[in-house]
Amino acid sequence: MSKTALIAGASGLVGSHLLPLLLASERYERVIAVGRRPLPLVHPKLEQRLLSFDTLENHRLQLIADDVFCCLGTTMRQAGSRAAFYQVDYLYVVKLAALTAANFAAQLLVVSAMGADAASRIYYNRVKGEMEDAVRQAPFRVIHFFRPSLLLGYRPEQRAGERLGALVLRVLHPVLRGPLQKYRAIPADTVARAMLRAAEAENSGIQVHLSDAIAQEGRRLR
Repeated sequence: MSKTALIAGASGLVGSHLLPLLLASERYERVIAVGRRPLPLVHPKLEQRLLSFDTLENHRLQLIADDVFCCLGTTMRQAGSRAAFYQVDYLYVVKLAALTAANFAAQLLVVSAMGADAASRIYYNRVKGEMEDAVRQAPFRVIHFFRPSLLLGYRPEQRAGERLGALVLRVLHPVLRGPLQKYRAIPADTVARAMLRAAEAENSGIQVHLSDAIAQEGRRLR
């Protein structure tokens, strides 16, 4: 196929697994990676666009693609403040959605979070829910929200809380069955595979992928 994929957040935990899958996929002739820093990767399909998400609207003509994969996200600790967190996890994502929809992209696939809910008392979940509500208004043929549980995978920065959480969930893994399966920790590469599989399905409307379903979808693409 002669489709173009655009990925934002390719250096992150899920994005770093997704980018090689997009480059290897026969679905895409071109893969555009947008971000502030160059990626240590050269590939004949890959086009890197270095830009600031603060001024993303100035680069609209560089954001033309068929399928848009948004893996942007940070943590309160990384961001340093609620305002900085909101900027990355809400403003940047919503802006990317609006601009690529205006460029007639067909699909948007977004990494959200388990518990995303605009009415949540938990700030992190509330921002994710508000982001989803805003993105739903963009006129894509299909929008996929992926809500994984705790992500497993290598991170350059050390996060003691996440390491402890991953350890606890690994211990509890055997007993998290039935409706509790969605709380199982999930490898980042599994989420990446599920995102590509969803893009290939060519669905329509709003699709919400919960963590247990993501695990099943990701295992099917090897």
